[in-house]
Amino acid sequence: MELAYYSDYAVRLVNTEQPERGTDSLTSVEVVRELFGPAQQAARRATDSDVTRLRTVRARLRAVFEAADAGDEVLAVDLLNALMMEFPVSPQISGHEYRDDNGRPDWHMHIADHAANATAGFTATACMGLAFHLTELGVDRLGICEARPCRNVYLDTSTNRSRRYCSDRCATRANVAAYRARKRLESERSALTGRTADTAQDTTPATDR
Repeated sequence: MELAYYSDYAVRLVNTEQPERGTDSLTSVEVVRELFGPAQQAARRATDSDVTRLRTVRARLRAVFEAADAGDEVLAVDLLNALMMEFPVSPQISGHEYRDDNGRPDWHMHIADHAANATAGFTATACMGLAFHLTELGVDRLGICEARPCRNVYLDTSTNRSRRYCSDRCATRANVAAYRARKRLESERSALTGRTADTAQDTTPATDR
């Protein structure tokens, strides 16, 4: 199993809410099922109760990203460990669905689904994927979009750890805003320089003109 892939579970869940915009798309069992993506078998167990359960998990996962974004690695790890203690995983070897060129099973690690409910299964998978991402790439690879008021979370997979935004759209919007701010500042400075020159000219003695 590609554990790094499952770290995206955490991102998808956290980003169902945008606190600074006051929006929340996690409002129905259908949304819960969509969060599972291709894992349709696990998604079928979702009920209305999972909406409330996942909202609680969402807040705790956002706290992990916030701690990482603030540079508090120990807190981020402690918060994630607490979730994994509460939602443990059961690994198993799988491969019956996949065959190589010789018809032999493509054995790989998989997370067994023995969870009591959809939330427990989703959270265990999300946390395990996030833990793998964190330990392999570093806590500083967990980020929060700098484009206000977005604040979506993301996983930085760039080669130089340079990612600052959750999407190209937010990056473009932030760059445009920064450009406009620079032009406005330049315009204000130019206007101030012009007024200063006019004042100096007005105060020059008449005999010197």
